[in-house]
Amino acid sequence: MKDLAKRLTQNPLLRPADLKPSLAGLEITCLLNPGVFTFEGRTWLLVRVAERPAQQETHISFPVLNSTGIQIMEIEVNHPELIAIDPRVINYKGLDYLTTLSHLRLLRSDDGIHFYEPEGYPLLQGENNQESFGIEDCRVALIDGLYYLTYTSVSENGVAVGMRTTKDWKNFQSEGIIIPPHNKDCAIFEEKVNGKFYALHRPSSVDLGGNFIWIAESPDGLHWGKHQCIIKTRKDKWDSKRVGAGAAPIKTSKGWLEIYHGANAEHRYCLGAFLMDLNNPSKVLARTDDPIMVPTEDYELSGFFGKVVFTNGHVVKGDELTIYYGAADEFVCAAQFSIEEILSSLIYADVT
Repeated sequence: MKDLAKRLTQNPLLRPADLKPSLAGLEITCLLNPGVFTFEGRTWLLVRVAERPAQQETHISFPVLNSTGIQIMEIEVNHPELIAIDPRVINYKGLDYLTTLSHLRLLRSDDGIHFYEPEGYPLLQGENNQESFGIEDCRVALIDGLYYLTYTSVSENGVAVGMRTTKDWKNFQSEGIIIPPHNKDCAIFEEKVNGKFYALHRPSSVDLGGNFIWIAESPDGLHWGKHQCIIKTRKDKWDSKRVGAGAAPIKTSKGWLEIYHGANAEHRYCLGAFLMDLNNPSKVLARTDDPIMVPTEDYELSGFFGKVVFTNGHVVKGDELTIYYGAADEFVCAAQFSIEEILSSLIYADVT
């Protein structure tokens, strides 16, 4: 197994202490999985910022968005109807809640390494009851001068794909839920294929099927259909439990190259790649057998949720692919890859 990533020596690029909380009384617990785009000649991150109140030994407290703003819920740690075995999710009186509330924050860089918050740009937060548990893990696609933001919309009704669009990153149009629960990891191709929009996404099934990658097409980027399952988990491999798309696929001479995440039953998240046909993206041509990136550094192994590398954003410059990724569900990092090296690691058989 060869890790193809050349991690930046400046990693982690961002830690929770580097940003200020959105509200008094909250603290930033994690920085996760940024969407990435270029705008006005600079590299931008749309970082997921997860917040909660400072925790006490006797209680678990967490924020929830409602019609009047952010409400803080507080539960005794010894409450008989509380199940709190996962740092990310709790169950209270039969209902699931997230332990943090996430929003998306814009950061800008002149060199792709050092990021700061520019003035005059808004925080992107939940806006309705379909986003009451926050918005997460945004992917960004630029098509015909319009930026499409697809993100995970979380509420008591489930996990769905929401969309907003913008041209200037100051004014946004909300398009609501474009794929209903349970779905996430939606990455739109940054070029139409045969006049159609294409997107990868990840529905989930508890009882039948699995956490597989699907592809869909659309006439307008808003209404999606003709869904097909194209990538499945693989028994006894590094991606045996779940797979999901990263950022927008990269157009190469050999096909559409997608960097994806996979996890095993022990919740170790790695990155792999697969290749789709240029004229028919629903046809998968090849897939890596081994991961191209494995959590190995301390900042990837230890954090809010360790043994995780997870990406949904990158920048392409010729053969150089700079992937920005969440490490251990706490830090934002970056690593560089050779696209040709990734293509050379693909296996053109047994691609599902």
